[in-house]
Parts: sequence; C-alpha cells; structure tokens
Amino acid sequence: MNKYIFLIIVLSIFSCKKTDRDDTYDNINFKQEMRDFVIHISDYAKNQKPGFNIITQNGVELITVNGAPDGITDYDYVDGLDAQSQEELFYGYDVDNVATSPDKTQYLKQFLNKAKAEDKAILITDYCSTTDNIRKSRDSIAHNHYIGFAATHRDLDIIPQLAIPNENNLDIDNLNEAGNYLYFINYQNFNNKQRLLESIANTNYDVVIMDLFYQGQSFTPQDLALLRHKQNGGERLLIAYVSIGEAEDYRYYWQPTWNNDHPIWLDDENPDWHGNYKVRYWEKDWQNIIFGNNQSYINKVINAGFDGVFLDVIDAYEFFEEKTR
Repeated sequence: MNKYIFLIIVLSIFSCKKTDRDDTYDNINFKQEMRDFVIHISDYAKNQKPGFNIITQNGVELITVNGAPDGITDYDYVDGLDAQSQEELFYGYDVDNVATSPDKTQYLKQFLNKAKAEDKAILITDYCSTTDNIRKSRDSIAHNHYIGFAATHRDLDIIPQLAIPNENNLDIDNLNEAGNYLYFINYQNFNNKQRLLESIANTNYDVVIMDLFYQGQSFTPQDLALLRHKQNGGERLLIAYVSIGEAEDYRYYWQPTWNNDHPIWLDDENPDWHGNYKVRYWEKDWQNIIFGNNQSYINKVINAGFDGVFLDVIDAYEFFEEKTR
C-alpha cells in the first residue's frame, strides 16, 4: 500500500475516534442557568405568598459572579434567597462521622460568609453520629454563627434523640431568628401519618425541613396546623423539600412512559440514588413542573401551608460542566 494512502487512513481513524466530551451543551452557562432558575422560583413564590422563604442547599459557587471564593457577590441571585444551606461543612464530606478536611471547609466558608454578610441565614447539616463529633460539629457551627443540624443517619429518616442546641420557646418569624432546625425528609420508618405528625409536633425545633408528601399524598393545611407550634408553645417555620436539579420517579409528576421515552429535559440516572434523574433544568418543560402554574410543585407547597421551600440539587450544574470538559 502506498505510504501516503496508509497515513491518510490512520489519520482518518484517529479523527473519527469518539471522545467522552459531550458538545451538546456548548454555549450554555450552567451556573447562570441555575441562578436564573432559582431567581424565577423565588420571584414567583414570593409573589404568590409574601414572606415565603427560599433556601438553597449546596451549590455555593453560585453566590459569586465567577464561581470563585474570592469573586464578587452575585446580588441578583443572593437577594432572592433567605438562607443558604450546606451539607458536610465540618463532618461527613468524604465519609460520615469523619471530619471534613480543613481546606474544603475553608473553601466552602468563603462563599457562605459572603451570603451571611448579606444577612442570609446559614444552615449547616453535618453527618456525624458519635457524641464527641456531634459536640465538635455544634461547637464549630456556633463559633461561626451558623445554624446547625447533626444528622446521625445519612437517609434523614429519623428524628435524632438528642438535646436540641439553642432550644427556646420563642415564636420564630424568620430564619435568622432560628437557633436550630430538623432536617427530616424520609418517612420510611413511619407507617402511620398521625404517628409521624405527633413525632414532629413533640419536638422543640425552630424550623422543620420536611417532605411535602406522605405515601404519595400531600400534607394538608390541617396536617401542618398540628406542627405549627413547638411542644413548648413557640411558633416555628415549616419548610418543604423540593429537588430542582433532579427528577424523582416516585413523584406525582412522573409519567410511566418516561421510563422508555424520556422527555428532552430528562438526563442520566444518578448512580448513587436509584430513581433520581439529572435534569436539564434550563428547559421550560421541567421548569413548568416546578413553578409558574396551579399544578406546579411550588403551588402545591404553598397550598399545603408551608412557609418556604428547601431547594436541593442546586449543584446539578457540576454534572453538566463535567460533561463538556
């Protein structure tokens, strides 16, 4: 074979070789798309119910314009928030009940403190279970003037039988007044709704972050009335968990046909959480599921009587950024 023809064939083979990079999403600013999504949710919800609280979990890079810890605060985004939540700041980032590395803690704190400087409450969920580590977590959270919760089980399926930090009988009107919170979204250990409600009611947490649904049925205003006051009489805030970066196949909006015929906005399944699928959150059809109409998730939260939403999987932009590298 002519050596020049051979060279052309070899070059053609290499030029056609598939790479892992996905160029489908070129020219999309994934961080800004998530910021815009959260801003639109906030504007809509607060218009529907003045005083409604917006809490975002993780994705702290969105707090600055360039996504760097020393960047300028993105005020359009931060102004739409009432609180920023962060998991594993002091314990559990790599392994539950193990201290998070000081470098990672410091990196995250730089963003959190920018939000705090704008009078946003900072909620920290550490995953720790031993008495000593819970104490250390609480001390670190108090030292930084954050609000904390020590989750003794990663599935968030129990109400810890622990003394509540900063326990009080005050009425809590906004998140900055809270001294503690309960993060409890998995009800698998409760086969009776009344028992579940009683278990939450018989606590003195200032804020309860909980799922909107029990066994597929939304809680009602009558249900929430049973939870409105702490056991000691003080009024608390009730916040509904909503994932906006992933779709969950056990939610009311899931269509059976999607298992074989995915809508354009539905992406890969999360390998760590069966039944959870990444979403192209900038697509209008997905956003319509979350907010903007009477059947949307946010409307269901408001109609049930919650005081706000806890928006999770805010860091979904990382998944798409990785695809385009």
